Amino acid sequence: MIPLLVVLGVLVLFVLFLIGVYNGLVTYRNQYKNAFAQIDVQLKRRYDLIPNLVETAKGYIKHERETLEAVMAARAGAVSASKAAAANPGDPSAMTGLSQAEGALGGALVKMFAVAEAYPDLKANQNMMQLSEELTSTENRVAFSRQAFNDAVNSYNTKCEVFPNNIVAGMFNFTVAQWMESTESPEERKAPKVQF
Repeated sequence: MIPLLVVLGVLVLFVLFLIGVYNGLVTYRNQYKNAFAQIDVQLKRRYDLIPNLVETAKGYIKHERETLEAVMAARAGAVSASKAAAANPGDPSAMTGLSQAEGALGGALVKMFAVAEAYPDLKANQNMMQLSEELTSTENRVAFSRQAFNDAVNSYNTKCEVFPNNIVAGMFNFTVAQWMESTESPEERKAPKVQF
């Protein structure tokens, strides 16, 4: 009778352990999905600002139509990639696609702002200045949200990969999630040179 109670006690402890690990994995997965939702909110804000920015610039830089069209095409690609990533945050192919699309959009915006530098009336336009300021603020929010997402993904991945959690994660198909890479090119990451 005592050996049966011992075996039953060990079995109950094992089941409680499995439940605890499983619930922990679900909690961490939900945290990184919530963190991506915060990125998604900021990206949508950014995507909504861009058409207004292009419309403001359109009247001033009529001869730069292809630059404006490139911004709108890059925005469309980023919106599409964002929807794919939102459907399954942490999926490596979706996150890579989003990072690439965001990089293309960032490059197109940089080009548009470089072109805008040649038009003093556009630079002085109050609407353009306000939209630029809002876009800069949104970019900062995206960066903070990306950091929170990557921190949540790191916690989740660590929880999935440590022993004995990795055994439970494998049993219930918990896979590691993909971080959201920076959209900056290697040249943009280099420290700027300051010369006096």
